[in-house]
Parts: sequence; C-alpha cells; structure tokens
Amino acid sequence: MRFKNLLGPLFILALLFITLGDRVLPAPLDDASRNTRTSINQFFVGLFPDWNPTNPNERTEKEVEQLEQR
Repeated sequence: MRFKNLLGPLFILALLFITLGDRVLPAPLDDASRNTRTSINQFFVGLFPDWNPTNPNERTEKEVEQLEQR
C-alpha cells in the first residue's frame, strides 16, 4: 500500500486511541492513552502561558456591587 493510503486510517486510529483509549483498552494501554492526552493538553496550554481572559461582565458586576452597597 502507498503511504498516503495508510495516513488516513493511522490518523483516525491515533485519534481514537487518544480520546477513548482509557475507557476501552486494558490496564497498560489505558494509562498510555491518558498520559498522551495529558501531554497534548499541557503542550497546547503551554503555548499561551500569559493569556489571561478578560471578564466581559466585569463592568456590570461592579455596577451591581455599587448598587447593592447603597
């Protein structure tokens, strides 16, 4: 088989292993799936370490607090 023909099924199998492996597979493989998913998560979170999301309701919350104090 050609490499291009194998690439699609391998990608799908890897995606299934990462997403569902810890629920379906036996003991040694479920840990590997969980660790892989955790590593991928930490990698993507690590790309944006200084990102602090803003609170879109901050102004409204401040106004409500001021009204409650009156």
